[in-house]
Amino acid sequence: MSETLLPTTIVGSYPQPDWLIDRAMLTSHGPPRVRMREIWRVPELFLEAAQDDATRLAVLDMEAAGLDIVSDGEIRRESYFNRFATALSGVDIDTPGVVPGRTGKPTLVPRVVGPVKRLRPVEVRDVAFLRRVTRRPIKITLPGPFTMTKMAKNEFYADERALAIAYAEVVNEELRDLKAAGADYVQLDDPHLQAHPEAARDYGVEALDRALHGIPGPTIVHMCFGYAYVVKEKPSGYSFLPELAHCCAAQISIEAAQPRLDLAVLKQLPAKTMMVGVIDLGDDRIETAATVAARIRAALEHLPPERLVVAPDCGMKYLTREVAFGKLVAMVEGAKMVRAEL
Repeated sequence: MSETLLPTTIVGSYPQPDWLIDRAMLTSHGPPRVRMREIWRVPELFLEAAQDDATRLAVLDMEAAGLDIVSDGEIRRESYFNRFATALSGVDIDTPGVVPGRTGKPTLVPRVVGPVKRLRPVEVRDVAFLRRVTRRPIKITLPGPFTMTKMAKNEFYADERALAIAYAEVVNEELRDLKAAGADYVQLDDPHLQAHPEAARDYGVEALDRALHGIPGPTIVHMCFGYAYVVKEKPSGYSFLPELAHCCAAQISIEAAQPRLDLAVLKQLPAKTMMVGVIDLGDDRIETAATVAARIRAALEHLPPERLVVAPDCGMKYLTREVAFGKLVAMVEGAKMVRAEL
């Protein structure tokens, strides 16, 4: 585990190489909820080996930038969501359903047509591979149960709450295997808690707690307003955040740089370590270390340094690799500046 004050990490994703994916296809569609196999440039026979190599490159970049906690860059995923959500039984991805997406546009999603079960571990090999290629603390992410519920067409369960609990059960099973495979940190990406606050208040925390029940070590929940390439204008406050003060996750991950978040909200989660976004992913300009340091100091006005983790706002997969790497370097240098002051 990282014992560094103000540890630096990545939310999850890092840009995939252009030789691995069709970037124009990636950026011309919203994050896929069902499969988008055509995004891969490498034939199926060689795809896993190519993803291994691209993961090594992503980890090398994170280590070179100086991150304290690294991820696999989610290099093997078409989106943060669909690698896990489409690997479950009870889910029909060949004839998807349609629900309103976060921006209101009709979105193709998995149809739930039977009991949601996990057929096999989905990301265990990802963790085992990451554990072999780095000696730094490692993190792996999964989509959260509430977001999977909102991004599915429920044609089996009595109501959304029942579906969310079913998703939570399979997430919990997967998390146990990911920890056993060597993950130091596990993170649930559950941005739709923010997008649907009323439903989140009804059953969102219940589903989170069921997903994280009995999982040892640092657990994280990430919430954002959506990828910067999709959502240009963001609110300056969360519609659902203080409610997570009572969930069982040890850390809460939020974006703050692009939306210029009112960081006073940090005081409403006094028992949580906060992973605060200090890198604006809506701007291709690379921040200076001084800019990052100023954002970190602003967060420290509301919580002690022992409860602050430094990160980008969200996943970085829609940036170019050059810009993403430059932003990570600036983030690490900014954290060093503030660490030296402390």
